Amino acid sequence: MNAHLLYPQIGKVIASTGSRQFPRMLHDLIHAHLTIDATQIRQVCSNASGLINETVFSSDHPAQGDFSDPSRLHRIRRNGESRYEIQVLRAGSAYGFSAHERSRLDDISPLLLPMLEKHIDALQPIVERSAPESLEARFLERIGQSGLKLSARECQVCLGLLAGHTAPEQAERLKLKVNTVESYLRRAAIKLGISGRHSLMRWMYAEA
Repeated sequence: MNAHLLYPQIGKVIASTGSRQFPRMLHDLIHAHLTIDATQIRQVCSNASGLINETVFSSDHPAQGDFSDPSRLHRIRRNGESRYEIQVLRAGSAYGFSAHERSRLDDISPLLLPMLEKHIDALQPIVERSAPESLEARFLERIGQSGLKLSARECQVCLGLLAGHTAPEQAERLKLKVNTVESYLRRAAIKLGISGRHSLMRWMYAEA
């Protein structure tokens, strides 16, 4: 395995943790080391009746392929009552994955599965809120507790970041330039003493 190529790819996956880009980034990382057509990720809780979180990402060209009897590989990580699963699929293949291919997935699975767990954990505060307003209410409550003052725009872009939106997506939604959104994010980050989505999430849900 070429570490020179692997580390930048891992960095992209880690940077996308908690966002809608994570499944694609994870798929691309696996696909760079193993020829696959789709990646499925999910979390199953043993004390619940069904699936808590599931995302499927298929690469563009085989999206219409025959998945009726695909070749599949599973890798699983357990933590308490939760099970985190990565499944890779190859559409319409008459042959299964070779021993060498299974070994390549085994080599990177110790990196992939913890990243999946962190991604799903990062989603939990957003998934568990009862209404969109509760995210804003919690953010404003924490601002009040900290005694800090953010502008309306700085609050908007922070809330967008917490909701999983990228800077370009926020720029489009707020009718602003991307560099303007990034500027608001930098100002807010300096005031809050945070460095990105993960630290903002920790700040949001930390004890006052």
